[in-house]
Amino acid sequence: MFNKALTFSFDDGVESDKRLVELLNKYGLKCSFNLNSGLFGDEGTWDCNGFTVKRFKEIPKGLYDGHEILMHGLHHLNPNELSEEELNTEFGDDIKNLEAMFNCKIEGMAYAYGCYNDTVVNKLKKMGIKYARTVWENHSFELQKDMLRFRPTCHFLDKETKSLVKEFLNNKGSGNKVFYIWGHSYEIDGNNAWDYLEDIFKELSGRDGILYGTNTEVFKYFGEIDQ
Repeated sequence: MFNKALTFSFDDGVESDKRLVELLNKYGLKCSFNLNSGLFGDEGTWDCNGFTVKRFKEIPKGLYDGHEILMHGLHHLNPNELSEEELNTEFGDDIKNLEAMFNCKIEGMAYAYGCYNDTVVNKLKKMGIKYARTVWENHSFELQKDMLRFRPTCHFLDKETKSLVKEFLNNKGSGNKVFYIWGHSYEIDGNNAWDYLEDIFKELSGRDGILYGTNTEVFKYFGEIDQ
């Protein structure tokens, strides 16, 4: 039985994911990757602090094995700006594509740009999505009731992340705790933060009494979403 869990969530499906997955696997950690199936093969690039970000032309076979695939919107559009019909395409087609590509069941997602409203949330409910991550950090390990407006503990580059790591590891209190860290793998390259992130992984890994799981595994274990 566990009363503490650690989970990660990274977005967009870019080439930097390859190095991130290698690092996660090295330390026995699990991550949920939020992907935009309509942008696979897109040759457009963008800049992150001088680092050129590239999406996968083709996702390497088996790259995400042992981790989890989640939905992030077909074309990474702002859901608040979409009509109901457009939401059906942006969410529904992404779910359908990802389930076919990865032979998995899509139960969760992350909001593109962190944007959502009541209409978007209600649409997700109808589609059977059980949880959706925002970008609004709460620096908390407490379980949450509103899983379609889920707030992560912190971004991996948050100035409080290292202190939160120590707080989480030292927490001996009663009740279930979830440490949820999110980000984009290209930000690791753009901020020259690979050593920094590896230090965090090393400190958090291999601990007795901690469940290391994907988002879905952790949420189901603690009963935040149905089995």
